[in-house]
Amino acid sequence: MNKALIVWGGWDGHEPGQMAQIAAAFLRENQFEVEVSQSLDRFKSLDASSDLSLIVPIWTMGSIQQDQLKGLLSAVHDGGVGIAGMHGGMGDAFRDATEYQFMVGGQWVAHPGGIIDYRVHIVDHADEITAGLDHFNMRSEQYYMHVDPSNHVLATTTFEHNGCTMPVAWKRTYGRGRVYYCSLGHVAADMKVPQALALVTRGMLWAARR
Repeated sequence: MNKALIVWGGWDGHEPGQMAQIAAAFLRENQFEVEVSQSLDRFKSLDASSDLSLIVPIWTMGSIQQDQLKGLLSAVHDGGVGIAGMHGGMGDAFRDATEYQFMVGGQWVAHPGGIIDYRVHIVDHADEITAGLDHFNMRSEQYYMHVDPSNHVLATTTFEHNGCTMPVAWKRTYGRGRVYYCSLGHVAADMKVPQALALVTRGMLWAARR
């Protein structure tokens, strides 16, 4: 059986506990053995020999200690464990940990206008994560991010204030591990949008090599 680790905490505004419940329920439905932790110390026990298939970090902002970060990075880079996450829970975590941001492939910068209506465009219809999905509308935070140009971008959004097209979902590798990120998921209610939920959950399966 595939094993997944969800570690949640950080800023409460992103409803990390509820998002962890959504992720855990989906993974269990897909025959994962799921461990849920509220401590970054769980990362200390990780290394290249970890038997996990997937790590789902749900931890906006906060700080991570070097021994915690070392275990996480080693499990993904050297051990080939997949990592997948959403919104600030993965894309705005540990702002002073630049190697973490390098692994993720991006870092949140701003969400102009706060909660707004915007459009998400699927740009790679052939990928297994986005297959069958059409463009869709969201009412939530629209994430403006620093992004790695080596990311394989799956979906984008365009900002009205400057016309910039910004990645919404991407996949990449970090050493031996698969990395997936989706900027949707400000609060649990965002996952009621079927396409948003599909982007998040399918990305988890891809990162876990499922």
